[in-house]
Amino acid sequence: MIVILFGPPGCGKGTQAKILSNAIGCPHLSTGDMLREAVELSTKTGKLAAEVMAKGKLVSDGIVANIIQERTGQKDCNQGFILDGFPRTIPQAKKLDKIIEGRGLVINAVIEFGVRDSKLVNRIIGRFTCKNCGASYNDATLKPKLENACDICGSRDFIRRKDDNEKTAMARIKAYHCETEPLLPYYRDKKILNSIDGLAPIKTVTEQILDLVKKIR
Repeated sequence: MIVILFGPPGCGKGTQAKILSNAIGCPHLSTGDMLREAVELSTKTGKLAAEVMAKGKLVSDGIVANIIQERTGQKDCNQGFILDGFPRTIPQAKKLDKIIEGRGLVINAVIEFGVRDSKLVNRIIGRFTCKNCGASYNDATLKPKLENACDICGSRDFIRRKDDNEKTAMARIKAYHCETEPLLPYYRDKKILNSIDGLAPIKTVTEQILDLVKKIR
């Protein structure tokens, strides 16, 4: 099963991708994680990406698509995968279509998280992660059960992204509306677009996603 989680920054797709990954047994593929992994492993594309980033430039669509192709060709993706953060533009979506069609596969579902912009900013600036195990939390939606202690590993060392501030959040949301939102009609025309209420409690969002996946499988 191939599923794309789609929505603006701060909508909760990263959190739900991890939950869905465990539920259906398919890897969660985050663009940022794949990029870092390719660089660390010094794959052919990873080396190209490292050279570009070392010059302070943005990694091209072609390089990102190659990283997607490399990663989805690994054994753990044989039964499918969950994409989070890709594609972000129509050209990226078309490159992804070629990769998947080239393997005789199809995208089973694109799940859009509906969230109002006013709520997104608070979610973005409230994000933090456990430095030890990488577990994600949020001041607005998902605090640790015990104050200042990770639910997973018990660590008290948390980190926040420097760019998770109001000014940057607004810029990223604006970019989403301009560059990424046009993907909605693209996938709607393919009849694989599904929408859920991203403002619902985390457990409710999970239930919505799992219900959709059960209907598709």
